[in-house]
Amino acid sequence: MRSTLSAHKSLFLATSGSTGPWVGGVYFAESGEFTLNLVLEDRGRTLAAIRENPVVSVVVSTGSPMQPFLQAQALAEVVPADEDARVRELLVAKVPEAAPFLAAPVTAVRLSVRKWRATDIANGLLPGVELPGPRLP
Repeated sequence: MRSTLSAHKSLFLATSGSTGPWVGGVYFAESGEFTLNLVLEDRGRTLAAIRENPVVSVVVSTGSPMQPFLQAQALAEVVPADEDARVRELLVAKVPEAAPFLAAPVTAVRLSVRKWRATDIANGLLPGVELPGPRLP
């Protein structure tokens, strides 16, 4: 799982709000295996949907089912102002080409993954296997 997360700079993020379901690609940086950090356009459909319904789905993949990929449901939260700079630092450290986006009107968001589903056909993970998230106290 770690190698798949670190090998990808972007993911597919699915949301659902009052305007219906939506999927978009977004750069991300992980801070642990179950926490993903990203920024979204302030006036974008994705952020609006998250504010209405914070339950999202993600796919970390090349787009080819023959390459290892991860799927998950996550809880999205707008990052508090005092943590915004940290999310931006993590993102640029992993994805330097994301820096121009940070000059635009964007909001930092953190995704808390409940559990991953990993699929790796070449290594016999079909059907995929569930990798439970951290236990909460």
